[in-house]
Amino acid sequence: MYAIPLTPTAELRPLEPWQAPEFLAHIDRARAHTDRWIPWATYSTDLDSARATLQSYADKQAADRGRVHGIWQEGTLVGGVMFVHFDAASGTCEIGVWSEPAGEGHGLVTAAVRHLLDHAFVTRGLHRAEWRTNPLNTRSRSVARRLGMTLDGTLRRSATHHGTRIDIEVWSLLSHEWEGTASGTDPARADGLPG
Repeated sequence: MYAIPLTPTAELRPLEPWQAPEFLAHIDRARAHTDRWIPWATYSTDLDSARATLQSYADKQAADRGRVHGIWQEGTLVGGVMFVHFDAASGTCEIGVWSEPAGEGHGLVTAAVRHLLDHAFVTRGLHRAEWRTNPLNTRSRSVARRLGMTLDGTLRRSATHHGTRIDIEVWSLLSHEWEGTASGTDPARADGLPG
């Protein structure tokens, strides 16, 4: 297994079905915090459903349609990042993130997303990455801004969350806006994520 250092005490690693017990414990800690913004925690309420969530991303990875990585801070899973959708043929992807409170305020999500963007744009040659968020989620919007994304627009009342219609903002970044500038990395270097 590989690990990508994010800080001296944090790393990005694959999150796989065999890690379902650790993932469920993390989701239980994150549930109240994440569920107000995204339904991510509602998918994993017991060991079987946690394993199924991780298996769905293992299946996506095998089909080259998505993947999920965890963020560990001092050995504890505190959040993660994922390619919600990954379409090499069309050159597009969507990135999603989540965190429990212990994972916030350290720049871990932003650092992890930088690796996903390098993988998408530099390693895989994609053209466009999207970020979708609730307009009221100021932390998520701040990450999109820090990454140099542009707000494309708002899909008014396009989703339902807890029985309420909500707006979804769509942010995007194009490959030429990323490579060699915002990433802070040398585009000639590998990002460490297997292709």
